[in-house]
Amino acid sequence: MKALTCCCLALSLGSALPASATTNEADACATVRFADVGWSDITLTTATTRIVLDALGYHTNVKRLSVQQTYQGLSENQLDVFLGNWMPSMQADIQPYLDKGSVQVLRANLLGAKYTLAVTAATYASGLHSFADISRYAEQLDHKIYGIEAGNDGNQLISKMIAENTFGLGSFTLVESSESKMLAHVQRATALKQPIVFLGWEPHPMNTRLQMHYLDGGDVVFGTNYGGASVYTNVRTGYAEQCPNVGQLLNNLVFSLEMENQLMDAVLNQHVSRRKAALNWLKAHPQMLEDWLTGVSSRTGEPALGQVKRKLGLQ
Repeated sequence: MKALTCCCLALSLGSALPASATTNEADACATVRFADVGWSDITLTTATTRIVLDALGYHTNVKRLSVQQTYQGLSENQLDVFLGNWMPSMQADIQPYLDKGSVQVLRANLLGAKYTLAVTAATYASGLHSFADISRYAEQLDHKIYGIEAGNDGNQLISKMIAENTFGLGSFTLVESSESKMLAHVQRATALKQPIVFLGWEPHPMNTRLQMHYLDGGDVVFGTNYGGASVYTNVRTGYAEQCPNVGQLLNNLVFSLEMENQLMDAVLNQHVSRRKAALNWLKAHPQMLEDWLTGVSSRTGEPALGQVKRKLGLQ
């Protein structure tokens, strides 16, 4: 799920076209504004969605923001779409905006995710199997737990454990950094055979690239089933009604753990560009486009599937 924070960079893709009566959308719908909190999975699902919208004739941009900035931006009509609402761990982040009625949840776009603390295989073999074991390894762990970017919801859960001395972790320090830096620490610890506890999640290629285990006993902090999570699509309130064609696409969008693991592995480990990785995946899975584009038209009212396949060179 995770990495990076608030660079606030606007990246443009595609070109805006005039509003079409056929799509029943206002001129403002010609540009779709995404938030990307920098987590590898959300960066790639956002990039894939932008590619499809570009092929449909929309203009898109994305801003790299923190979770807090994302919800503020949606609430203040500075953003339209966020594909990375991990639940239940982000409940506290989104709830004030749901209460205010300024952010809407469209649908779950990913099921079966997990998000909790993990250890390397060697650390697990040494006997650190659960949250309750961590404090016994305090000296070997240098009293550190490795998280990702500051303000991330997982980091907040770890910080709360430390502040409240949950599982006897009051002496620990949370190491906050980017996803890539955290994983570099894990790889270094693995090479040096040093114990380490870190924030892990799926989908992510760490699950196949690293020898790792998720820790038992963290239900009270991260939730059941190893922080079992679903990821939801959020929009500013009223967006799907104002822009029904884009809204239909967003309501159709469903991803899978296998898809996201493959995309992330291509980008993070094979150094393929996000766009090329997404295009390669779409070429290999044309049925997914058919599902996503059901009931959707191009910006100018043309049949969506044929135009997207043609624009992306999939025919």
